[in-house]
Amino acid sequence: MRLGGRVAIVTGGARHIGAAYCRKLAAEGAAVVIADVLDGEGVVKEIAAAGGKAIALKVDVSREEDTERMAAEAVQVFGRIDILVNNAAIFLNIQRHPFYEISAEEWDRVSAVNIKGPFLCAKAVFPQMKQQRSGKIINISSSTVFAGTPLFLHYVASKAALVGMTRSLAREVGEFGICVNAIAPGLVQHEGQNAPKEFTDFQLKARSIKRLQTPEDLLGVLVYLASSDSDFVTGQTLLVDGGSVFY
Repeated sequence: MRLGGRVAIVTGGARHIGAAYCRKLAAEGAAVVIADVLDGEGVVKEIAAAGGKAIALKVDVSREEDTERMAAEAVQVFGRIDILVNNAAIFLNIQRHPFYEISAEEWDRVSAVNIKGPFLCAKAVFPQMKQQRSGKIINISSSTVFAGTPLFLHYVASKAALVGMTRSLAREVGEFGICVNAIAPGLVQHEGQNAPKEFTDFQLKARSIKRLQTPEDLLGVLVYLASSDSDFVTGQTLLVDGGSVFY
């Protein structure tokens, strides 16, 4: 188990890709804190049934008091924080619009979760990681940043912000033994999400590997960035999209 004895927080871990992250980290030996506005007890039960350790916390990452409580309860229950996966984001409910049809309210709502949320979570876990002189912060960006995907300007801008945040934060916390990296997935197919056929067809045509992407395609990179294998890697964004975008 590559993550034995470590403690991971996964935001947005109650369903879909976030739940896959939680299950994989637990399978690799980490105790997992599932932080989500949704009920994560189902994922906790799955992890426990497989012999792992997990707790679920109701957390709105856009609220500083929630993220501070998240970090405090993780330390109280498991004694430390080694890994933060900033996965929570508004995506599934976003309607595709030309930029001039996106309201200021919708822009602010996406930014509050997708940009302010990772900032607040990193800020909340930093004191514990600094004390430990170690930690891994993994931000989940998107290949849309590098493809310039249209009609999602608020989402793409928020995920581009995470690339900049990853680079700047890596400079600030490296002296404390903390690594900060990002994963940029392509369009991932999973239960409960069916992308429009024309969008899926476009993605398949652009990819070097001609198949749909699944959550399992992201798990190897996740564990690599969470483990000691990446102790000298920081400030990087790893594209995992089947060779659709190169940069």
